[in-house]
Amino acid sequence: MQKPKALLIASFFILIFTMIFTLLSPLPLCASTPFTAAALQFNPILKERDKNIKALADAIEKTARAGATLIVAPEMSTTGYQYKDRDDIAPYTDTIPGAATDAISAITKKYNIYVVFGMAERDAETGLFYNAAALVGPNGYIGKYRKSHQWETEEHWSVWGDVGVPVFETPIGKIAINICMDSAYFETARLAGIAGADILAFPTNSTAQALWALQSRAVQNGIYIVAANRSNTELDYHMIGASAIWSPAGELLKAAEILPTKDQDIRKPNAIFAQIDPSKYKNINKYRMAERRPELYKDIALHISPWNYRCSTEEKEIKALALQYSPVKNDKKANSKKIDDLISASNEKVNLLVLPELSLTDLPETKDAALKIAEDLSGETISYYKSIASAQKAYVVGGLIEKDSGKLYNTAVLISPDGSFLGKYRKIHLSEDEKKWAAAGDKPGIFEADKWRIGIMMGYESNFPEMAGLMAVKRVDAIAVPARWSGDYGCTIDKAYKLAANPYPENSMTLFDSIALISQAYPIIANFTGTGKNYQGGSGIYALDPLYGLDKVSLLDKEEKAFLVKFKTLQKDWWFNQEKLIGGRNPHMYKPIVISK
Repeated sequence: MQKPKALLIASFFILIFTMIFTLLSPLPLCASTPFTAAALQFNPILKERDKNIKALADAIEKTARAGATLIVAPEMSTTGYQYKDRDDIAPYTDTIPGAATDAISAITKKYNIYVVFGMAERDAETGLFYNAAALVGPNGYIGKYRKSHQWETEEHWSVWGDVGVPVFETPIGKIAINICMDSAYFETARLAGIAGADILAFPTNSTAQALWALQSRAVQNGIYIVAANRSNTELDYHMIGASAIWSPAGELLKAAEILPTKDQDIRKPNAIFAQIDPSKYKNINKYRMAERRPELYKDIALHISPWNYRCSTEEKEIKALALQYSPVKNDKKANSKKIDDLISASNEKVNLLVLPELSLTDLPETKDAALKIAEDLSGETISYYKSIASAQKAYVVGGLIEKDSGKLYNTAVLISPDGSFLGKYRKIHLSEDEKKWAAAGDKPGIFEADKWRIGIMMGYESNFPEMAGLMAVKRVDAIAVPARWSGDYGCTIDKAYKLAANPYPENSMTLFDSIALISQAYPIIANFTGTGKNYQGGSGIYALDPLYGLDKVSLLDKEEKAFLVKFKTLQKDWWFNQEKLIGGRNPHMYKPIVISK
């Protein structure tokens, strides 16, 4: 039947209006288009949920007008943070989706943007409360994350997260979320990385530690991180600002001002901006995750707490020498003399000596070269290590190219102070150069040594936080890290990001630093220096908590030296230590780390 003329005219005008509206509407970005991300330092008022939601929406709209496509707001943005129990926070909780996501969705739809913000969630079915964060976008609510590792404050009202670490696919990239204390546990960001995340949104209410860990989490997983902190004080709990945006290479793209004291509070909403380039979603750090060895990480899924009768219970004083020198390639005699001279010059009585990786030979270029200098464990290299252990009455960790059953390994050995052989660790994760001649090991290096436990991992393995995680689960007292680092992985800690009470040396390396936080055991780095490979030195010790003043990182520059480090194990009286780290783990959610690649 022919349509009436009036209906045809109306249809024509509707079509024209639709075309004009479509042309004027903001187009969705595709994952290849660079865009601006913002970390919004928003400071909610305690117990004023509805006012906070409106103020947050206003601040997000202002940030969107400034050009941001992705905006991350702090933890608990709709409520404030400090509540004493369920009854105290109950009136201010909200469902997800709910009132808060509806209000923020009105802004995201208007500006065609994505927003992540923290809030106190009330589960509609169970009535349980969660410290959560929501992601909303141009079409409204997308998804949520529930905090997996909690600080004491929210433990009084919040249930531990039970949704894992979901990764949400969007036109601007794959977005995951962690919250605050999660960053002290490498597993939360690792789950995001394993699931293919491009961006980690990180709402926090931090005084330092949660923010500090993020540079290494970016590098370990090859992801952008957008971290939003508060910049004010709530009931004497001071949050230091210092929101930051990190690249997948660990570059600090932008950081907010660090506010050490409450006199410096910035109460009004304020934001930092940086560009995210989707072409960098594919990067060497992300590709490196394919080298993971999940079959060897099974112990990460254990929760040996609160009972563990095998762990050390007494603090011990450890004095160690980290030896740093320029190796003479394939010359065991020359390198032995260097080691002897350095030990003699130190004139220190210690209980542990840590030598660089492949201590007497450096790295062979080919398999034929490796075969010429390889030995079994009854050879001259082991005899030499036994002699210096006996002479110094100290444990020795040294390396060699081990020959066994037709295979070659990059091996580190542990020798006791009486010169006896305690064990070997065959490197599990091999660099491309090592794959030319070496077979990979199949067992982590954890050894019992006279009532204290020594872990061994090698420098390149700092790319794999699972290694330090295993050390934590097994409750090692110290970690020897023979290395030959030339700047070919990781990056130095950004000099502009000065959160620590005890400053870091200029040449501190973020992945070595991360070993200490992940394991809460002191890592002793022994690296080569100089040569044509431009080894970077930096041997020494990384600290458990220089951020709040417990200890400090002490490193050599590039000189040849036996560097003395002294420390006390366990740190039982500190606010965060290995015991508390283990108690706060959430291993039921770690299964993807140990069963998939």
